[in-house]
Amino acid sequence: MSDLTAHPQTLNVDLGERSYPIHIGAGLLDRPELLTPHIPGRQVLVVSNETVAPLYLERLLGSLDGFQVETAILPDGEQYKTLDTVDRIYTALLEHRFDRSCTLIALGGGVVGDITGFAAATYQRGVHFIQVPTTLLAQVDSSVGGKTGVNHPLGKNMIGAFHQPRCVIADTQTLDTLDDRQLSAGISEVIKYGLIRDAGFFAWLEAHVPDLLARDPQRLARAIERSCRNKAEVVAADERESGQRALLNLGHTFGHAIEAAMGYGAWLHGEAVGTGMLMAADLSRRMGWLGDQELARIRAIIGAARLPLHTPPELDADGFLKWMAVDKKVQAGRLRLVLLKGIGDSLVTDDYDPALLRETLEAFHREARSR
Repeated sequence: MSDLTAHPQTLNVDLGERSYPIHIGAGLLDRPELLTPHIPGRQVLVVSNETVAPLYLERLLGSLDGFQVETAILPDGEQYKTLDTVDRIYTALLEHRFDRSCTLIALGGGVVGDITGFAAATYQRGVHFIQVPTTLLAQVDSSVGGKTGVNHPLGKNMIGAFHQPRCVIADTQTLDTLDDRQLSAGISEVIKYGLIRDAGFFAWLEAHVPDLLARDPQRLARAIERSCRNKAEVVAADERESGQRALLNLGHTFGHAIEAAMGYGAWLHGEAVGTGMLMAADLSRRMGWLGDQELARIRAIIGAARLPLHTPPELDADGFLKWMAVDKKVQAGRLRLVLLKGIGDSLVTDDYDPALLRETLEAFHREARSR
């Protein structure tokens, strides 16, 4: 695979008339020729947050010469992923009389991207938007695929819309300013692709997680490209999650329960997903689908990525089940889970033994309480 730090790579999300490129490489914030062809009108609102804007906003604005550009700077944190925050974007759009030809640009991590995309999906019944993700998690996952939305106190991402971006520009140099905890959270979503559909990538990650944590530019670029390629293939085959796209939620039902129960922002999304993937693997082993050695490999790589291996001690089995019941994968009163038949082999199913699910939840609770 080419060194993306020297030669940016472009992937394509193939969705017919809604197809769009993902540009991956270093220094792309300073490449207006990648950005401006995807802005059909003259009005642009750049949405960022208080952490990212001081670092990268001026560079992005330098690529928007000749447009009417306004900005909306949001507070930073998952706890602000709410309808109240979306209203701040609507207010900025209306104050500046933005019309239906406008474009919103999301400059930030997954929260900024999700909020901006939802605002774009709903302002005047849908306007253009572009993703410029600045965290590893956003570059490999949330910026690709068109899922947008906000949280509710009773459930994560329960209010949202599918709204595809016009392009994604992943400047790998923005990861230089990402803190270590956020980097690990992003690696969690990278590991997910290996677990659900790419056993060769999982094996590569087992060897190279230390390089990712050390911010090796070439290894990071390779992990981003391989993750985006996996995501693009799944989204192209199932844009609106009627089938295989749900596999991308491995660990998310458990993880979303942790995030909602503990209060949004207490655990990073990738941290909760990492623990959730281990819980899904544990249940898969109890179902007889996953061997002890495979479970050990999964536990080892999650630990190597410096992700939590334990659930919050205050969240018991009944608490988990209560929060898991508020999930988009509940159909006809039955909770569907993403489980593993092996590393690189996953399925979405409601055909699991509820007693074994409770065993998993109770085992994790006991281990967390004993720490």
